[in-house]
Amino acid sequence: MTPTHITYLSFQDATTFFGVAQLPASMSPIIDNEILAVENADDTVSDANFNLLSLLDLAMDASTPQESAVHDFAVSLFHALGYIHRPRVVRTRHELRFLSCGEPKDTRPDVTIIDRTLDDIILLVQGDTRSGGATDAYAQLIAGAIAVYQTNQSTRTASGLPRLQRLVVPGILLVGTTPTFYKVPLTEELVQCVERGEYPNTPTIVAVHLPDLPRPHRRWVEGMKPLDNRRIILKCYEAFKAFLP
Repeated sequence: MTPTHITYLSFQDATTFFGVAQLPASMSPIIDNEILAVENADDTVSDANFNLLSLLDLAMDASTPQESAVHDFAVSLFHALGYIHRPRVVRTRHELRFLSCGEPKDTRPDVTIIDRTLDDIILLVQGDTRSGGATDAYAQLIAGAIAVYQTNQSTRTASGLPRLQRLVVPGILLVGTTPTFYKVPLTEELVQCVERGEYPNTPTIVAVHLPDLPRPHRRWVEGMKPLDNRRIILKCYEAFKAFLP
């Protein structure tokens, strides 16, 4: 059994996925306007923005593709967008264990955001350098979500809190700097089936949103480099904050 065999994808527009009439008209005040107005790192004034846009370029460098560059960019972007604040911390390659088909498995999401209040994992990112593909990365994202469910439930039990019957895990598949947003709904029934190696009776529908970019056929090549793409994608990130506790 693989994660892709127990989930079905539902591609949704921004209104349906984010549950808003339209994407935010303006960015959070924490976002520096220079990020929205300056395309190239060398043209920035702020050192922080130079660092972010330099990492953007490295994450998109097709000549020397490195997933670590994608991870570094994601971490820097989350800081710039205000995703990381007390009591949250961000980690890379966080090792998680989960039970599948009666056997313990390991998975290492590329980036996780953790709420230190209970040490709950509240967001997963799986990076990839391959344009437009990433079936393996999707499988890793789903495996990571299942591991998050099991890990968070164990934490709640250890803290004397009741188990959750359902948890929606927010996830991002990041190919270069081009994100695809996911909401992975997990239930006790599904996770117990995974643990036993059984197929669940109830289908699991994963909501997916691809940002609506001006040149969709070039989304994997352009990423967040062009300013028009960047503004749309940043609005998606802003709206996605609503799914983090």
